[in-house]
Amino acid sequence: MRYAIPFLALAALAAACAPRLQTVGPPLAAPALDGAALIAADGARLPLRRWLPDGAPEAVVVALHGFNDYSNAFADTGATLAARGVAVYAYDQRGFGATARPGLWAGTEAMVADLAAMAALARGRHPDAPLYLLGDSMGGAVVMTALARGAAGPVAGAVLVAPAVWGRETMNPFTRAALWLGAHTVPWLTLSGRGLDITPSDNTEMLIALGRDPLVIKETRIDAIHGLVDLMDAALDAAPQIATPLLVLYGAHDEIIPKAPTALMLDRLAGPRAVAVYPDGYHMLLRDLQANVVHEDLAAWIAAPGAPLPSGHDRDWRRFLEE
Repeated sequence: MRYAIPFLALAALAAACAPRLQTVGPPLAAPALDGAALIAADGARLPLRRWLPDGAPEAVVVALHGFNDYSNAFADTGATLAARGVAVYAYDQRGFGATARPGLWAGTEAMVADLAAMAALARGRHPDAPLYLLGDSMGGAVVMTALARGAAGPVAGAVLVAPAVWGRETMNPFTRAALWLGAHTVPWLTLSGRGLDITPSDNTEMLIALGRDPLVIKETRIDAIHGLVDLMDAALDAAPQIATPLLVLYGAHDEIIPKAPTALMLDRLAGPRAVAVYPDGYHMLLRDLQANVVHEDLAAWIAAPGAPLPSGHDRDWRRFLEE
């Protein structure tokens, strides 16, 4: 009996402190672009950045940023692709950047719906150009989930940069239990990640700039981490249902998304895919010191999805995931 009382108290506390999600309102109007933002069906305003080529684009990319980041993550990538004739659109996903409630998780359904809206609008604005999706880390998980559900409509292909697929089935039981307990007892508690001794990139100057950027989230709610893991579960489950041609890019030194879930995801993919593992790459491949190599591969694949990548890192990628 003495063990039952603490257990019941913990259960009551967990019930009272469930993970919090942003409230998504009912549809008010069709999604639209107003120049500076994507206006979602419920009226949510998602700040938008674009990089456009001179003249009609040869292809269009809708890009989704990673966790705690925002659309400015694609500044260099967008400029590079625009110079190659590719139009790039990137928006701040709900809960990040300059959206209304940064730090509060919006949920997989809302994030997939926003991508579907942006894809449809980009397709309508450039009907003669093939549409590609580009997802970086968390953004890759959103892209994978949307593709598996057919939510984004017809797309020519998708690029997944270090996709967030570290789902619960690849976590140890202690990590899963600690995450559940934290999200259901102290969901409001924030964590900074300081002291974890993780290197997200070899580009120190860029990392310092991110630390000074007020739109980059530095303190993360536990229930937002819980929501991210829900999304990663969905992305890993989505892999066998994706038929869209994919380019998957991963850094051999990635300390954010482990090799094991990445390899599992790649083995589960049923559709056509090219894979490149960069021996000197970290998690933030698009902003690492060797980002120009990654950008060249990305641009080349969009221009000719079936051709070998200029870097050659698509030839012997498996050995890096088996080390």
